[in-house]
Amino acid sequence: MRWMIILVVAATSGAVSQPLRTFRIDAMPPESDRLTANSINEIVVSGDTVWVGTSRGLSAAIGSPVRWTNWSGVAPFGGTGISGIAVRGDLLWVSAATSTKQDNESLPTGDGLYRSTDRGSTWVRQVQPVDVGSVDTLTYGVNRIAALNITTPINNITYDIAIGAGGVWTANFAGMLRRSTDDGVTWPRIILPPDGRSSIAPTDTLDFDLAPTGGRLGLRGNLNHRVFSVMVDGNGYVWVGTAGGINRSTDGGSSWVKFSRTNQARPISGNFVVALREQRWAGVKTIWAATVNAESGEEQRGISWSSDDGGSWRTGLLGEFAHNIAVRDSIVYVPTDAGLYRTSDGGATWRLSGSMVDAATYQRIVSAEAITVDIRRDTVWLGGPDGLALTPDVSGAPFGTTWSVLRAFQPVAVAREMYVYPNPFSPAIEPSRVHFAVPTGGATVTIRIFDIAMQPVRDLVRGAQRPEGQHDEVWDGKTDAGSLVANGVYFVRVSIGSAESVWGKVVVLQ
Repeated sequence: MRWMIILVVAATSGAVSQPLRTFRIDAMPPESDRLTANSINEIVVSGDTVWVGTSRGLSAAIGSPVRWTNWSGVAPFGGTGISGIAVRGDLLWVSAATSTKQDNESLPTGDGLYRSTDRGSTWVRQVQPVDVGSVDTLTYGVNRIAALNITTPINNITYDIAIGAGGVWTANFAGMLRRSTDDGVTWPRIILPPDGRSSIAPTDTLDFDLAPTGGRLGLRGNLNHRVFSVMVDGNGYVWVGTAGGINRSTDGGSSWVKFSRTNQARPISGNFVVALREQRWAGVKTIWAATVNAESGEEQRGISWSSDDGGSWRTGLLGEFAHNIAVRDSIVYVPTDAGLYRTSDGGATWRLSGSMVDAATYQRIVSAEAITVDIRRDTVWLGGPDGLALTPDVSGAPFGTTWSVLRAFQPVAVAREMYVYPNPFSPAIEPSRVHFAVPTGGATVTIRIFDIAMQPVRDLVRGAQRPEGQHDEVWDGKTDAGSLVANGVYFVRVSIGSAESVWGKVVVLQ
């Protein structure tokens, strides 16, 4: 595969100038039958295409059966994780994240932004936007506001992206809210209300500092400058979720109204707002928000929604950590730490999805945690730390009763190879999987686990029929009696049909 690289020198305007690299991909990455990673951070559906951000890069699926285009390791993408995706027509914006080792600590780090105007054929890459110097003085109407300059990508991750209202908007934890109106050449910060005010306008006389944290260079910190989510609704209103509440602008980001747990009679459940989504159904516009507790003891995890543009809020799923929101007509889906919830009556009642097991392949999602969700036609696409799962939601196939589970794996030779992953593993953190392959026509499979003295510990499956193809069987680190095994080395024997058994080993570390 060949790429054409063009260096473009960008002008500066309140932010560090960075060269933009334009990559033309003469041939798209080859299609694959699987993803490159099982940790799913983001799902965005645009038309018939499903864009998926994983811990190892960007992927896209179109059609059925699903075939994948994976940009992981394909220039300009490396193998870092994807933290945000926004799509409008042929325009895509993607943000990446990695980690940096510092003082024996792994710190989240923004790894740049990517823009494509032709649905992924050509990409422009920019390093994570940062500022020059230590403190800027920003002009806001009649005010001069001191702003802490963010000069490092560490803790400066772009968690969310929105297209519209005069440009592209990015939600950055340490980097605050930014907007580019010049295709990513510059990223000036957008001023939001400080913690002590419920609104700001350029005609106000203001006295505050623009900083996500306090104490640095004498500036006062504000939770409302720690930004996690951003959305542009159908009216062109900009909605921004922070650690201090929900902010709304009806004039393209000039003036703002803030909704928090403490400044309304019917408030949101918590001020830490990690996701926003608009629903329009039966002539009603509803704004949904994943609202988590920030610092106040009165705040609760849950979901909050408003049908009067933020004037008042209803709350539900209290106690649940919601990560994302998707809507289809009257239906709202919310992935949480406990699984995927669904409501079709405006939040009056909620249904939790059950076990996610693929009846055709026997693959299953073990972790209950669900991170991201979207809908393509009548199919719900759900992602989390344990893979990607699809379920239809139509008459005759009720929500959550039928699942297809799509997982990344390294294929092995039929009835000749196997491996166990992760290895070593800690049962308290995650299970381990035994991967193997069954020949054409299917076969019976028996998998037994032995301790170091070759005493049987667990029969994962015994004489179970499995169809042809690549398979996983899950071991939770327990014996047949249900007790956790001790730390140490264990041997795994896989017997497929009449073929000679294949052996492997796995290390358990509690």
